[in-house]
Amino acid sequence: MAMSDQLNIIKRGAEEIISEGELKVKLERSAKTGNPLKIKAGFDPSAPDIHLGHTVLLRKLRQFQDLGHTVYFLIGDFTGRIGDPSGQSETRKSMTEKEIKENAKTYEKQVYKILDKKKTKVVFNSKWFGKMQYSEMLEISSHYTVARILERDDFTNRMKAGKPISMMEFMYPLMQGYDSVVLESDVELGGTDQKFNLMVGRDLQREYKQEPQVVIMTPLLVGTDGVQKMSKSLNNYIGINEPAEDIFAKVMSVSDELMWNYYELLTDISLDEIGKMRSGSIHPRDAKKRLAKTLTAQYHNENAAKAAEEKFELKHGKARRDLGVDDIKDSVAETKKISKDKWADGKIWICSLITLAGCASSNNEARRLIEQGGVKLDGKKVTDIKAQIPITTKEYLLQVGKRQYVRIVVE
Repeated sequence: MAMSDQLNIIKRGAEEIISEGELKVKLERSAKTGNPLKIKAGFDPSAPDIHLGHTVLLRKLRQFQDLGHTVYFLIGDFTGRIGDPSGQSETRKSMTEKEIKENAKTYEKQVYKILDKKKTKVVFNSKWFGKMQYSEMLEISSHYTVARILERDDFTNRMKAGKPISMMEFMYPLMQGYDSVVLESDVELGGTDQKFNLMVGRDLQREYKQEPQVVIMTPLLVGTDGVQKMSKSLNNYIGINEPAEDIFAKVMSVSDELMWNYYELLTDISLDEIGKMRSGSIHPRDAKKRLAKTLTAQYHNENAAKAAEEKFELKHGKARRDLGVDDIKDSVAETKKISKDKWADGKIWICSLITLAGCASSNNEARRLIEQGGVKLDGKKVTDIKAQIPITTKEYLLQVGKRQYVRIVVE
């Protein structure tokens, strides 16, 4: 493959490369010698599940593998005991060794949905840090100054706010950087929030008379809320191990604008084709369905993606609107059983029915939903807030809003 084509693949979705010229030299040398580059990425096992935000970096690693290079998937089981201070406004709680081991195992199981196992070397930095003497750690620290460490915004802001910074946290960037020295990495990948740590790796490699690694930073993927970076703690994430129908539905929930960012960072669809779709060659909803189907297939398979699309359409799309009430009842996942005792003299107040079905928190809220025109019972719009519903069947279909359906079973 031509060098320009390789660079275009690597540059797609990369926020910053330090430096592109150095990367080109390394790629050309690798092509001449036949020696693959060592591509490093570190992961602190602070959470057990991998979501689409993590895959931005993992996909970039896979691109290097497809170009013939070797990925060093470094699990920071030792540095994880400290906790990366990047973006933290206060000292992070240290993890236990048991938590780290459990999370690391989960990582290893999930990453091969993206990475080529044959071209991946999983390494743990406890292999060298766990055996290191205190004198050796002091020797590493002698290669970096306190002034340089304090250039980090996280530390500067915490000092100004009078918040404590532990000496252990000061060591974190040095330890991450020293990982690059041990592995003699040619390229290290990380998110934009990791820039300081990645640059420390370059500096330490120079100190240890190694050629400095190229640093490639990927953007932080915005979560489904469209505001903050994807994070499990913010509940705006899409996990790659989630059921196919959940992945599909969550992708369909993102905004039209964010959809194009997902296309670029999370799929292999060409930028030209994405540009055409964005300029109007396809309706935004159809474009989003294609994205949802593509991502679902990536982490499950084509059949699962197709089934997920069908379920979504039955619940939300035109296919549902074209179905009769009985067909919709059969497709609704949520069923609510309500005892006959709730029907006084064989009748129940519509607001009570809505509340008992879990579609409103109170009868007053149910009344407002009816007044807003958002309630249907067995396909017919409810307009009378005083309506009494008789028991004429064993099942009812309650619809609140455009998307919430509940199959009510009288027992």
